[in-house]
Amino acid sequence: MNCEVVAIGTELLLGQIVDTNSSFIGEQLAMAGIDSHHQTKVGDNHDRMVAVLRQALGRSDAVICCGGLGPTQDDITRSAIAEVMGVELVRNETIAERISAMFSGRGRPMPQNNLLQADVPEGALINPAMPGTAPGLICPLTGEHNGKVIYAVPGVPWEMKQMMAAGVLPDLQRRSGFTGVIRSRTLRTWGQSESGLAEQLDEEIRRLDVTGDATIAFLASGWEGLKVRITCKAASDPEADTALDREEEIVRRIIGDIVFGIDDDSMESVVLQLLRERGRTLAVAESLTGGLIGSRLTGVSGSSDVFRGGITPYDRELKRSLLGCPDVPAVSEEMAVAMARGVCRALGADSGLAVTGVAGPAPLEGNEPGDVWIAVHYDDETESRFLKMPFDRERIRQFTCIQSLNLLRTRILASS
Repeated sequence: MNCEVVAIGTELLLGQIVDTNSSFIGEQLAMAGIDSHHQTKVGDNHDRMVAVLRQALGRSDAVICCGGLGPTQDDITRSAIAEVMGVELVRNETIAERISAMFSGRGRPMPQNNLLQADVPEGALINPAMPGTAPGLICPLTGEHNGKVIYAVPGVPWEMKQMMAAGVLPDLQRRSGFTGVIRSRTLRTWGQSESGLAEQLDEEIRRLDVTGDATIAFLASGWEGLKVRITCKAASDPEADTALDREEEIVRRIIGDIVFGIDDDSMESVVLQLLRERGRTLAVAESLTGGLIGSRLTGVSGSSDVFRGGITPYDRELKRSLLGCPDVPAVSEEMAVAMARGVCRALGADSGLAVTGVAGPAPLEGNEPGDVWIAVHYDDETESRFLKMPFDRERIRQFTCIQSLNLLRTRILASS
């Protein structure tokens, strides 16, 4: 079975809203074992919506419409689906009562327009999840498209996600006849390009194409690193976990220690855990990143038992007075090393991380934008690294953040 995704809304075409819903739905379909070969966007125009739905049904077994289920004049997904089904819209009194109850429960008057959300194509089933006022629809088709189905979910992400889990995916799996499980595990990496990883794993990917043991996919995620997703089909959860364990071991053996975590791990959560396991504390000195590193560290729940704090001395005089740095160029190895050691003394930590550099757009003291020095003080030793990044100002700061945390990670592991 294959399923097409149709995202509805003129705002998507105008770029006013980024369509993250289609990405999420596509990922969920893949994890559920449902093929998806097309994704389409269409504006709030009845005729064009009908044409897109008919085109989708001509090449797919199922269609998921996302958006256009609200109470306003441009929310016309229900009527477009009704025309494709060849039926009329009918008032579902049960849904009408639920919508009215939602408003009264909040102590708010209900605009009469909201009752339009209770008008559904005749023969449509209602998604069992209804977190908002828009009901999701499961619309079996007859006639020309007999046996096919259209699902409608709201464009509000948290409502859409609940309806996908409660009604859409279970119904799709039932129709497809697939009774096993599909599980994925994501290896989080840093330090290699997507093309470089693909080259390293080429032989293994070719082997998997033949054996069908698993699939490997790549997802570049900016300063979150490059994700390598392993997916396996199996008859049961234990069998899937065994297959994932086996394939993860193979992938790690091929690509080495650029893997810093799995699934929901982040570079900062991994670094904090490594320090926690060794009874160490951390302080950071950020000239270039201006608090980004500290922000990411404090974004991890429980980080206070490891992270002592940070100092962001943009001014050179503050580097001297707060961190005891010598009179050396602001962007230099000597400055980065002195900052890493100085922040440990200033904040009473036994590990220090420091960054200094030029974010741009103008050069500074002979250094070009993208020239960055990082230093890590750990186990009474200081290691430094020079980076040259051809990015814009924001990406220079972001990539410096993860590069510096990764340097600390590798330094901790090397000292173990």
